[in-house]
Amino acid sequence: MGGFDGLGMSLGNLARLSAARTRSISPENVTGEPGRGGMATEGTGATPARELGQGWKVSPSIDIAGRQTATLAEIDGPGAIQHIWLTVHPAAWRSLVFRCYWDDEETPSVETPLGDFFCSGWGVRCNVASLPVAVNPAGGFNSYWEMPFRRRARITVENLSPDTVKGFYYQITYALTEVGADRAYLHAQ
Repeated sequence: MGGFDGLGMSLGNLARLSAARTRSISPENVTGEPGRGGMATEGTGATPARELGQGWKVSPSIDIAGRQTATLAEIDGPGAIQHIWLTVHPAAWRSLVFRCYWDDEETPSVETPLGDFFCSGWGVRCNVASLPVAVNPAGGFNSYWEMPFRRRARITVENLSPDTVKGFYYQITYALTEVGADRAYLHAQ
C-alpha cells in the first residue's frame, strides 16, 4: 500500500502523515518559497506598517490597474491547490474575472466573475458556510475546492474596468505531491 499523498483532506485523515510539501503564495511571498513570507519592505501596507518594519505585512495586497491582468500564482507541480482566501471591495466583484489554468492549457478551466466563484454573484455578498466555499460576514472569500494539476497551475485576475482596483488581498495554499490518474481537474464557468 502506497503512502498518503496529502490530498483529499478531511477530519478523517487529518492525522495522517504524508510526504506532500505545503506552500502558501501571497503578495508577501509570490513564489511560495519557504521562509519568504513577511520579507517585503515596500508595498500597499508600507504606510500603516512604517513603524513595524519588515515581517509585519508591509505588502499584504496588490492594486490591479484598469484593463490589466494580475498573475496571482504560477506553480510547478504536480500538486493541488487546497485553499484560496481573498478579499476586495464588493464594487469590483463583477469587474474582476478569476481564471485558473491547469497544465499549460491555453483556455482556462475556471473563468468566472470573481464574486460568482465565491457564491456572491451580482456584487451582492452572501454569507456562505459550506465545505467547499465560505464567505464571511465582513466579505472574506474562502475556497476549499481541491484543484489538482499534474505539471503546472496558473491563477490570474483580470480587471475589466478602466479604473484601478486597490487593495486586492489574497493567499493561495497548495500541496506539492503526486496526483493520481483518478483525480479530475476543476472546471467552472
